[in-house]
Amino acid sequence: MQGLLALSRGIDAAMTRIGRSIAWLIFVAVLVSTVNALIRKIFNTSSNSWLELQWLLFGFVFLLCSPWTLLSNEHIRIDIINAKLPPRLRSAIELFGHLVFLLPFTVIMVLTAGPFALRSLLGNEQSSNAGGLPLWPAKLLVLVGFLALLIQAISEIIKRIAIMRGDLADTLSGGGHHASAEAEAERLLAQTENRPA
Repeated sequence: MQGLLALSRGIDAAMTRIGRSIAWLIFVAVLVSTVNALIRKIFNTSSNSWLELQWLLFGFVFLLCSPWTLLSNEHIRIDIINAKLPPRLRSAIELFGHLVFLLPFTVIMVLTAGPFALRSLLGNEQSSNAGGLPLWPAKLLVLVGFLALLIQAISEIIKRIAIMRGDLADTLSGGGHHASAEAEAERLLAQTENRPA
């Protein structure tokens, strides 16, 4: 189990780094959207490339931050009920959900997105809009995003089993060796408060 937990820690560290980096694309998307809106209002012109770039940036953030969201235990669930359940039952429900719903769904998405992305990449598929961007990066992004979510799902399954066996502490953030969103926010706040003005 210790080898699997080491694998899980490695996955968690990688997904945290990826999530933190990709989250900055929200700022880039806001800048692109703002510039596009200003150009449209001031010069009465627009570009399909800029509009499609906004969509692509949103796709990057949504798909590549999903594993980080799962890792941070910030995905949607009924917390009012979940918090009142005994820890062992809560872990069993989490494990069931990961094994029966999340894992098969991500496997299906990876298997279907692979040929979809490969065809687009090999054909150098382009937007049907005049002046639009290539489509293959967006289609490849679906494959990469669900592959990352599949890898994180494996990490979550390992942690849930370890929690149920007593090999890992159960925390509100989902188990053991990663920080919750609250702890991450507190760390960032302390870091900015300690920075010289």
